[in-house]
Amino acid sequence: MAPKKVKLPIALAKLNRDVTACHRCPRLVAWREQVAREKRRAYRDAEYWGKPVPGFGDPSARVFILGLAPGAHGSNRTGRMFTGDSSGNFMYPVLHRTGFASQPNGTHRGDGLVLTDAYITAAGRCAPPQNKPTPKELSNCAPFLDRELAILTNVRVVVALGRIGFDAYLNHLKRTGVIESKKAYAFGHGAEHETPDGRILVASYHPSNQNTNTGKLTEAMFTKLFERVARLARSAPASRR
Repeated sequence: MAPKKVKLPIALAKLNRDVTACHRCPRLVAWREQVAREKRRAYRDAEYWGKPVPGFGDPSARVFILGLAPGAHGSNRTGRMFTGDSSGNFMYPVLHRTGFASQPNGTHRGDGLVLTDAYITAAGRCAPPQNKPTPKELSNCAPFLDRELAILTNVRVVVALGRIGFDAYLNHLKRTGVIESKKAYAFGHGAEHETPDGRILVASYHPSNQNTNTGKLTEAMFTKLFERVARLARSAPASRR
C-alpha cells in the first residue's frame, strides 16, 4: 500500500507558497533561473524547478533537520529538499534505516517518499553559486525559518547539518529571545546542546560530497547519529515555548 499523502496545516501551506514566490535576492534569482534554463547534460530532458525550495515532511515532527541550501542540480531541479543529488542519496537510506523515511531513496516529488516524525528544510531556500550563500542572503531567508519553527510546535530535536545550518539555528534562537549569545554552543559532529526552551540541538557534518567522499562523514557515523536522534526525540520533554 502506498504511503498516505500528508495534508499540510494551512499556515505551513501558506509559508511554503510564500517561500516559492520569494524574489528577495537578485543574485540567487538570476543563478537559479540560469541553471534551470541551461541544465546539466544528464538532465537536459528534465523540467527544472528553478525556484526557492520549501521544506517538507511530517507537520507533527519531533525532529527538525536543517541543511545549508538547495543544490543547483538537485533540489533546484526537483523542487524538494535533498532530492536528486548525492547528499540526498547519502541521507535518505539512513533516514529509512532509522525509521524517519518510508523508503531509502528520493528522486523526485511524487516518488512516494514520506517522512515520519521528521521535517527537512534549509537555512537558504535558493541554490547559491558554489554552494555559498552570502550572510545577507541567509538573513533574507531567516524569517521563513522563524515561521516554520513557530508552526512546527512538536519539534523536540533539531539536527543541524553543517556549520551554516548550526549557526542559522542559533541565530534563530537569538532573534526569538531564547538565547542571548552563541558562545556556549560549539559545533562538532555529534555535539548535543540543550537550549533554554527545552529543545535539543544536535550537530552533524553535512552529507556533502566533500565530506562523504573523503571519509570525514561515513554512513556508520551518520546512522549512529540518527539512531541517537530517534532516542532523543522519544525521550525529550515537551518544548517550553
